[in-house]
Amino acid sequence: MERALLRLLALSDGPMGAARLAEGLADQGIDLKPRAVRYHLRRLDLAGLTRLVDPRHGRVLTESGQEEARRAGLPEKVGFVASLVDDLGYRMTFDVRTGTGSVVVNAAVLAEGDLPRAVQIVEPVLRARLGMGSRLMLARADGRVGDQPVPRDCAALGSVCSVTVNGILLKYGVPVVSRYAGLLEMADGRPTRFLDLIEYRGITCDPLELFVRAGLTRVLAVARTGGGVVGASFREVPAAALEEVRRVARILQARDLPVILDIGRPGRPLLGVAVAEGRVGMVVLGGLNVFAALHESGIAADIWPLAGLADIAEFRPFRDIALYARRESPLID
Repeated sequence: MERALLRLLALSDGPMGAARLAEGLADQGIDLKPRAVRYHLRRLDLAGLTRLVDPRHGRVLTESGQEEARRAGLPEKVGFVASLVDDLGYRMTFDVRTGTGSVVVNAAVLAEGDLPRAVQIVEPVLRARLGMGSRLMLARADGRVGDQPVPRDCAALGSVCSVTVNGILLKYGVPVVSRYAGLLEMADGRPTRFLDLIEYRGITCDPLELFVRAGLTRVLAVARTGGGVVGASFREVPAAALEEVRRVARILQARDLPVILDIGRPGRPLLGVAVAEGRVGMVVLGGLNVFAALHESGIAADIWPLAGLADIAEFRPFRDIALYARRESPLID
């Protein structure tokens, strides 16, 4: 019980009282009254894991509590990313035919003063179509990108997450299984092979984020020369849906969302990755490639993959973002 309370407080962006925590527990199928929650909170206080801010607002985790929440939640987090991918893909509402609705978004939070240089860095990546489309979100202090708040003196960029492809195909009746995320070698602007792969269902965080933070991508090199290493994911669809998937890929291309790099053949390996009989492999560019370029350039950015849902109307043409970053034009809210 107390582990569940620690996790809820860890996920909150502010203090939580007993009533809100009881609601959060109920969402997890745990029926506990606020009075009982307060009993467990007092135990956590005595253990030095939580601290009362004030009776009205509730408690926050102490530094020890934050560390304990990370350790306590580890077993339950295995496979969490795969579940989150499925959840967001199902809940998004983007209609590729009308170009309206919500999409899954990634976020990168950086110092406001780094924004002009960051925009210069990502421009060649967007022009090379190494992310998902050429539009970005920009949020300022006290704003949000998806579920991610922007702290004071910071700005945040948002990119369309490639999980959006899962949601689009699901709307067409095509179920998608996200199998792996990995480092994809490129030559002359075309994919050649996967260098490394991590399975979604056996990891506690986003695999592409790990590759980016480890400095293993070479996205800027691909943008400039066509050769290097980018982040990509390997997904599977039913062989019976192959023609429908190809049709959706053409629609995405026409919508400036050329994120599907390659589609295989039924039961045949794709870029060295085997698929089961009755399945087809599909390679999708990672939406985090835009932010990998920032990391490669030494810009300190806090990357948040799968940061939630955002309306596609919140994404601006890159030119608008660039003008705002150079203080040549206000960003229209």
